[in-house]
Amino acid sequence: MSGQIQSRPTARAAGGRIPSWSRPLSWLLSVVLVVVIVAVSGVLVLLDYQRSQKEAVTNVGAAMSALSSRLADRLHAIGSDSLMPVTLVSKLALAFLTPPPDGLGTKMTIAREALAQAPELDGLYVGYPDGSFFHAIRLTSEGWRKALEAPEGAALAIRTITPPGAGGEDKRLFLDDSGKIIEQRVHPANGYDPRTRPWYKAGLEAEGPASIGPYRMATTGSLGIALSQAHAHNRDIVVGADVVIDTILDFLQDEKITPGTITFIADENGRVVIHSDPEVMKRIDAAVQEKDVAAAAADPLVERALAAKLSDAPLPVKGEDGRTYLVTERPLSKTGLLDGHNIFVAAPMDELLGPANAALRQGLYVSLAVVVVAVLLALFFAHLVARSLNRLTTSAGRLQELDFATPIEIPTRVSEIRELGNAMNRARDAIHNFALYVPKEFVRMGIETGHFSGRSARREQVTAMFTDIYDFTTISEQNAPEDVVAMLSVYFDIFSEVVTAHNGTIIQFLGDSVFAMWNAPIADEQHAEHACRCALAVEERVRRHNELQRERGLPEFRTRYGIHTGLALVGSVGAEQRLQYTAMGDTINLASRLEGMNKQFGTSILASESTMELCRDVIRFRPLGKSTAKGRSAAVQIYEVVGVEDAAAETSSKSALHADKGIARSRPSTLDA
Repeated sequence: MSGQIQSRPTARAAGGRIPSWSRPLSWLLSVVLVVVIVAVSGVLVLLDYQRSQKEAVTNVGAAMSALSSRLADRLHAIGSDSLMPVTLVSKLALAFLTPPPDGLGTKMTIAREALAQAPELDGLYVGYPDGSFFHAIRLTSEGWRKALEAPEGAALAIRTITPPGAGGEDKRLFLDDSGKIIEQRVHPANGYDPRTRPWYKAGLEAEGPASIGPYRMATTGSLGIALSQAHAHNRDIVVGADVVIDTILDFLQDEKITPGTITFIADENGRVVIHSDPEVMKRIDAAVQEKDVAAAAADPLVERALAAKLSDAPLPVKGEDGRTYLVTERPLSKTGLLDGHNIFVAAPMDELLGPANAALRQGLYVSLAVVVVAVLLALFFAHLVARSLNRLTTSAGRLQELDFATPIEIPTRVSEIRELGNAMNRARDAIHNFALYVPKEFVRMGIETGHFSGRSARREQVTAMFTDIYDFTTISEQNAPEDVVAMLSVYFDIFSEVVTAHNGTIIQFLGDSVFAMWNAPIADEQHAEHACRCALAVEERVRRHNELQRERGLPEFRTRYGIHTGLALVGSVGAEQRLQYTAMGDTINLASRLEGMNKQFGTSILASESTMELCRDVIRFRPLGKSTAKGRSAAVQIYEVVGVEDAAAETSSKSALHADKGIARSRPSTLDA
């Protein structure tokens, strides 16, 4: 800096001229303004961030408490609905005082009503001191239907087991929705003894309702809890029910304070029984199966949360991933399902502070905007910069209006502005060239291949394909224009995808017709084969599309195809300000005529002899004889394109096409969704 300051008097003394150097002007003023504004903005942004951080931490406790309350309410609702039938049967249902088959009809009626009142119940059962067993099973799960081999139409299964001394039968009755018995079977007793089951023992020991679980039910695989209670008039008879609580897992996965929120329920011994993470839940289920209590809670965050003395107020706990979580704990009581358990909610601090971080970013953006404004204000006071900017603005306006005649000249000593002026000149030239080519797809191909520039054309051997829709006029008359356009758009999507996938180029959409071409502008040695394969592939896609059209009550599009190979004049034609890439000549005309000749032969895809000769080894053709095309004096040999020679050849050709030619895979069409 000192060298620059000292050089100025020397230059002025020599002749009073300004040295010929380029530097950004007003940089001192800009630096001063930027430093001051950044300092002030930084302090304000920091204060706002600290305020937002404190507010986020304060609010998270209320959000966690609300989540715990909703979970407790959900458990209470399920518990109340599920426990009510067990309590009513154990206290009021005298029909269950005698083991089956006595009073089976009454038992069935009561069980049906109980299950109807409690949608979360998987089944209701009663165990007797002599080993008899009554079980009403809701047949909504595939597991029970498969295990019991339930017949079609069965909605409920009644299973009664008598001990060996009483005949040793396992009788199964299957009822429909109205309660009518549609089938019954008798099996030998399988040795099941309710007196050995945990739910029976828990019901005998408890003064009131008892619960076992949660656990994975062996038959259905659902997460469930077993409820049981001794009968009020005979405590050796125990009434039980299986409660499905899969909806709790869904609730935990859906109800989250932040995307990374973790919620789990642990029993009084610190064993995690329900976890919101499906992967952790799988480990818990596996640990329960292996009776490994320690493995059930083998998660550092869970272990630290269980070890910490938590409460409703959130406290920080370190997780295994290095993130800090705010964790709350809430005891469960009077739910009827998991009384004595505790709910833990853990949310990552970095996600909780997301609003504060967003406020910080917003403040930084505002500060940056202020800095930019300050720099612009500094530059405003520099006359040369202001004049140059005005000229740049004027030039940009002319460029926006596509005024390419006036060059962009910005005399300035500021190097950045000089470079910007040069860049705008280059952009003007590029836009001027690109504006000659519409649509842009052909411009891109022309730039990539270099096959055409301006108004020029040359002879190329190409394969042309023309298509048309049968009775499109009738379809247009019978449907609203908007509907026709929408259907055509999906129809053209099919052509665009399939033609591109087969190395072809759509030259033009002509109403409901398509003009596609192969071997130009992109060279393709197998152009005839690819054109035939493309027509077959489009026909198959249109067939599937028509199936959807029929299902929706919409008209079908039946398409005719004409394919011909020969020399054509290919290139860009048109006016100076509007060019179009196309192909012309007898080859193109004959392809168009072949499309129309499908009416005469009752076919869909017609090809000429020249096309057939190039791909007869891989494409199957059916000769139709000679015919005279409209507008031609000589007859031409006509062939119907039937299919490919074999599936292996088709697969090999498609693989080579994608691997060697680099053709992009076609995107899925909304038509096939």
